[in-house]
Amino acid sequence: MRKLLFLVLLCSVRCLMITAQPVQKTVQDAYLITRMAEKFHIQPHPLDDEMSSAVYSQLLEALDDQRFFFTQKDIHELSVYQFKLDEEISSQQSGFLQLLTGIYKQRLAQVDTMIDHISGSVFNFSLHEKLTVAEDSSYPADMAGIHTKLYKLLKAYVLGSIVNYSVVRNRPLTKKLTDSLELLYRKKAGVSVRRSIKRILQSPMGIDNAIGTTYCQVLATCYDPHTAYFPPDEKDAFESELGNKALSFGLSLKEDEDGNPEVGRLKPGSPAFQSGGLNEGDKILSIQWDEKEPIDVATASLSEISEILSAAGGSTVTLAIKKADGITRSVTLHKERLNTDEDEDKVKGFILKGGATIGYISLPAFYTDWEDNKGINGCANDVAREIIKLKKENMEGLILDLRYNGGGSIQEAVELSGIFIDAGPVALIKTKDPKVVTLKDVNRGTVWDGPLLLLVNGSSASASEMVAGTLQDYNRALIAGSPTYGKATAQVILPLDTSIDLNTFNGQTAATTYIKLTTSRLYRITGATAQMNGVQPDISLPEPVNALQQREADEKFALRPSTIEANKYYKPLPPLPVAALAASAKKEMDSSSFFKEALTHTEQAKKTAGKQDISLFLDDALQARKKRSSDPSSAITAQPDKNPVFSVDNLSYEKQRLQADPDLQTINEERKKILLVDPYIKIAYQLAAVMIK
Repeated sequence: MRKLLFLVLLCSVRCLMITAQPVQKTVQDAYLITRMAEKFHIQPHPLDDEMSSAVYSQLLEALDDQRFFFTQKDIHELSVYQFKLDEEISSQQSGFLQLLTGIYKQRLAQVDTMIDHISGSVFNFSLHEKLTVAEDSSYPADMAGIHTKLYKLLKAYVLGSIVNYSVVRNRPLTKKLTDSLELLYRKKAGVSVRRSIKRILQSPMGIDNAIGTTYCQVLATCYDPHTAYFPPDEKDAFESELGNKALSFGLSLKEDEDGNPEVGRLKPGSPAFQSGGLNEGDKILSIQWDEKEPIDVATASLSEISEILSAAGGSTVTLAIKKADGITRSVTLHKERLNTDEDEDKVKGFILKGGATIGYISLPAFYTDWEDNKGINGCANDVAREIIKLKKENMEGLILDLRYNGGGSIQEAVELSGIFIDAGPVALIKTKDPKVVTLKDVNRGTVWDGPLLLLVNGSSASASEMVAGTLQDYNRALIAGSPTYGKATAQVILPLDTSIDLNTFNGQTAATTYIKLTTSRLYRITGATAQMNGVQPDISLPEPVNALQQREADEKFALRPSTIEANKYYKPLPPLPVAALAASAKKEMDSSSFFKEALTHTEQAKKTAGKQDISLFLDDALQARKKRSSDPSSAITAQPDKNPVFSVDNLSYEKQRLQADPDLQTINEERKKILLVDPYIKIAYQLAAVMIK
């Protein structure tokens, strides 16, 4: 089933619920965005007809991605501006915005009334109706067409919910049960959609201002996916919702591209960071306080989830979360009085003991020391400390887990690479200046010079890719997993002010609006780039099909990759025995039900990609759902192998710390269980064991 209607509407809410600003401020900011991009962007696109058309189409997509607000007549009227927005922006005119806003407000009000009417009538699933790809992907001719499309979309959601209920719970659909579920899901869908629309129409900042902000956001992203426009409180709003309290779980929330809540930044040293089960981008499915009943939050808003997590009286919570690869997991967190000055609160190591003693460190994000920028409390220094402790446990090899790590500080990536290599070049960076800057590890020596394996996947991006690429180029580490995301650009956040000098800007200037600009490209020391290509692992491990999420190469406005001259002074180590290690990995994958099923799933998914017509006839929907359930490629049903080849143990210093806190002991045991059954860590352990021989 494609995106649910009431969930899709939340995308509009996300795009629109931003700080208010008058129309004149919008057109002024739009003009400044183009001027800032022209001045600082690494590859600014000219403000021309092509850019105008891109902004036009992306804005309509942002406001009406399922095409049930605007009619074909509306689009015809708006299309006059398709190739004229460059002129509107450069002359700071607002004709298009005023026309768009007037139409959009009118259609929102009309659709609100339609939803009330449609959801008030019983859906008849004995009719042979279809929601076709053609009508689902096009603008309706008129308001009657919008009504028909909304009727089919709502009906498709209700039918899908009924069928899913029947299959998941293995309950046959009697007429009584079907009628009861139809009423339940029809009301639920109607209420959700109407609430979403009213949140837009009744937004405190006014819809005119909200559309203007979306307009500026779209304009910024048309330069590249990582250039962005935002007001100062867009980020701060989440922090204020969660509260800045002494006791905290240490996680923030954000919305994905479809407006659905997901885990945001994990505060280093916090319970969320230490859990080992949470990563930025995870979806929260339910929240359970202590021994109470779980609260389903799969379709809840950010504010609703924040209110639940910040509720007074609770100290321990269990989150049911869904990872990027579709795997669901329960993570228990206990509120703690955060003290990030304590080294041991940030990065945690484990010892994997079997035929070999292998250290394991998971790094969910590249955080830095924002206080004094000396790196004392940055992630690289914390990893180094943990390695020293692991060495005292007589570890023979090390696994550094960078899966789901979306990146962060470039400087920390340089420092982390330097832990494992002797002094020398780490990466190359290119701005608009003709000169290429070499990023170097200036500290002689290493913290760990033994066997090293990095785990990566499609969610490993930016700084993660930089570290993986550097260590791969030096032949310093074996990279295992799937191709990384493919982002090799760097951004800087600036006030929307064309008079800024990047050479003297200290990042402290306050403003009413800001722009995050892509100002440089990152290159490997070989002159190659991970941009769009990602880092290709030495040992390729399959991921479930639902982990094949969008990569940088899939982004419409991603910067094209390029190469530069290699650094002449880096000295790689002797090549690793990749062929022998690959043979060892293949042997494990061939005997693993998890990886066998993952491979089958991935291959089948390629054959079934693309939209299809949706039958609104009950029997057809049941057959289609049962077919998907019985198809071995439809889901990863195989459980991780339960014959672990190693045991998981805490470091000595951590054992002493855990003795004083029963809650931490419980969470620690859960994390150890996750490590024990993770098939990727199992194969990483086996590879590391081969590397030490």
